[in-house]
Amino acid sequence: MKALQQIINCVAENPSQPWALATLVQTEGSTYRKPGARLLVEPDGRILGVLSGGCLEEEIGRYGQEVIVNGSPILLSFDTRRLYGCDGRLKILIEPLPAARETGNLITKIGGLLAQRDVCRVRTCFEGAPLGSELVSADVLLPERCGVFVETLPLPIRLLLFGTGPEIEPLIQLAGNLGWVVEHFGHPSELGEDFQSDEQTAALVMNHNFGRDLLALDRLFPLQLRYVGLLGPRKRHAELLARLSEYRSVDFEAGIRNLYAPAGLDIGSEAPEEIALAIISEVAAVLSNRTGGFLCERRSDPHTIATAASGEAA
Repeated sequence: MKALQQIINCVAENPSQPWALATLVQTEGSTYRKPGARLLVEPDGRILGVLSGGCLEEEIGRYGQEVIVNGSPILLSFDTRRLYGCDGRLKILIEPLPAARETGNLITKIGGLLAQRDVCRVRTCFEGAPLGSELVSADVLLPERCGVFVETLPLPIRLLLFGTGPEIEPLIQLAGNLGWVVEHFGHPSELGEDFQSDEQTAALVMNHNFGRDLLALDRLFPLQLRYVGLLGPRKRHAELLARLSEYRSVDFEAGIRNLYAPAGLDIGSEAPEEIALAIISEVAAVLSNRTGGFLCERRSDPHTIATAASGEAA
């Protein structure tokens, strides 16, 4: 998501410049990126983003220059088993991306939808005609078709931070490096009553103040977020929940299901920066439906995916 956000920002900051947009549309076997990954090519061949481990980007940049000049999209196929020693195959569509100017283009429109946290669905035809990408409404039913990749872009992770402790600054830095949206609240009352949550919103309560932690949990539990992290020892968490139940009917089963307390993965954290790393990693794991274990203990290769040439992206 960070790479896409960088592409969005670059295009928005240079509205008079044309580009080429490269999209990874199909993979088989072990590949560095998943279908839907994108790369931006400038007229001089410079690139923004990655679609492989660094072995294909230079060639993609050269083809991108040609696409900008002639205005015609092309489909590239790579068998990385023979060329680069990786056990995979991939297809990449490179299409012209006109200057945004006043009316915008595909990328700036994607940026606008994501900024509003609206559903953003992109249909990319890479076989047949016409080749290229377009936005489609969320309520449009698209029949399966060979050579068409349809993706609902995930919203950027939004992290709600409640607190003013020493862990706040490294948390904001780490989340920002990942392209997350961070909203920091010094007091729970600063979260508006009209706040709308979504599947990519997580919260972390770390006020180092019992009363403010209590107020934050009281505000967050009704939102039914997938992740609510709470700093501090287990005994304190039990006291907070018990106090909360004294004046509000609490659905403990629903509330505690997504309450991570103490927050963070077990990596031996002590310093604020280490605590921030443990928490950010846990949030990423939960929102990705992962457990945060060791990759070496997985039975399958985490980069091995097989995606069909039609239908919705996984």
